[in-house]
Amino acid sequence: MDAVTIARRVRAGELDPGDVLRETLARIERFDARVHAFLTLNPEAEAEAEAVRRRVEAGEELPLAGVPVAVKDNLTTRGLATTCASGVLEGFVPPYDAAAVERLRAAGAVLVGKTNLDEFAMGSSTEHSHFGPTRNPWDLERVPGGSSGGSAAAVAAAYVPVAVGSDTGGSVRQPAAFTGTLGFKPTYGRISRYGLVAFASSLDQVGTFGRSVADLALVSRVLMGHDPRDATSLEAPPPRLEPDPRSGRGYTLGVVRETLEEGNSPGVLDALARFRTVLESAGVRFVEVELPSLRHALAAYYLVATAEASSNLARYDGVHYGARVAAGEVRELMQRTRERGFGAEVKRRILMGTFALSSGYYDAYYGRALKARRRIAAEFAQAFREVDLLVTPTTPTPAFRLGAKLDDPLEMYLSDVDTVAVNLAGLPALSLPAGFEEGLPLGVQLIAPALAEDRLFDLAALFEQLTEGAYQQTAPLD
Repeated sequence: MDAVTIARRVRAGELDPGDVLRETLARIERFDARVHAFLTLNPEAEAEAEAVRRRVEAGEELPLAGVPVAVKDNLTTRGLATTCASGVLEGFVPPYDAAAVERLRAAGAVLVGKTNLDEFAMGSSTEHSHFGPTRNPWDLERVPGGSSGGSAAAVAAAYVPVAVGSDTGGSVRQPAAFTGTLGFKPTYGRISRYGLVAFASSLDQVGTFGRSVADLALVSRVLMGHDPRDATSLEAPPPRLEPDPRSGRGYTLGVVRETLEEGNSPGVLDALARFRTVLESAGVRFVEVELPSLRHALAAYYLVATAEASSNLARYDGVHYGARVAAGEVRELMQRTRERGFGAEVKRRILMGTFALSSGYYDAYYGRALKARRRIAAEFAQAFREVDLLVTPTTPTPAFRLGAKLDDPLEMYLSDVDTVAVNLAGLPALSLPAGFEEGLPLGVQLIAPALAEDRLFDLAALFEQLTEGAYQQTAPLD
């Protein structure tokens, strides 16, 4: 069942949250040894389900009553290990919940467990995990994308109807495209980052996965709202996330020319063309838009992101929390702990970021990246004077094979070429399933102006309605 149905039936007393949870756990037990979406299952989940039942009987109105939810393992969970899929945090148990987890629990969701990711959310395939890769439920020899690959796989495999991840440069939208799910990244500041373990603080944002537009909107509504504990949290009024397909019919969409120039597979181009044809038949207008600075987005992103990562990850020293490798004195302790605790990709990004910030290179690299970031944001703003939404492929290709890009970091980084600019500009975006290539799902990305998330959901709901959800399928694990 979808999340909307589960919550409605639990609130009506027609469904017991414990029964929903037991079905969820049975499916995880059946398939997850092969998929490896979860790192940790919540031992208190049954007690949480029982508590939800009592709250419903007491008359509480819970928007996510009894809905099983998976959460990426870089969001802190009180009493439940939070590792960021890194050896340096193996065994770390936080004393508090992230704001997103608090809101899920307050809304009546049942936390099933914590999902796998690329270590510290640094990667595009969920292969950079200390605990081993997650596999794509559509093809177990392919990646689910990253870094939120575990959450995407949990939804694609129908373990849970909705899941939570984080998106720094496409880490929700790219795995959504690879796994045939919907993935949403809100405007920067819409969802509190309190308790989200930092990778690149000016880019990180909590995001959501679902198998339908209604489910995605439901869980996103729960998570949004101001949080005084997060200095970047917006005080803007919440958006109208009640998807209205009728509103979408009046929109003008801008097709971004620069994302179609090269590198896209034939299936991706066909999916985008079909997406356009379907919506034009309903009165949606399409025009071509140019964003010249988009060609600099990938380079600017990896300079900004790695610079911030080198600063944020300095706290993992083996002294305060997490793993510790014994040594004779403090400097050696820190060196040994970081050497053993961090994986190769995290070390690579720390070194890149430290170099970009170093004396003599700051202006040449980091400073110029910030200028490119401002230019990209300005071009987005100009484009939105002419159109309601922008549309691009989410990824240039369908999911690639496990190991295909591990030895070529630059090729791996190109997986995010269509998504990183959105984070640089702080805009909301949504990836929705729009086709298949050789049996593998493909996604189309919608980008909206800041604080205009409702447009994304209206247009996605219209496409879902016109195609009768044909592309929103559960992966064929059975």
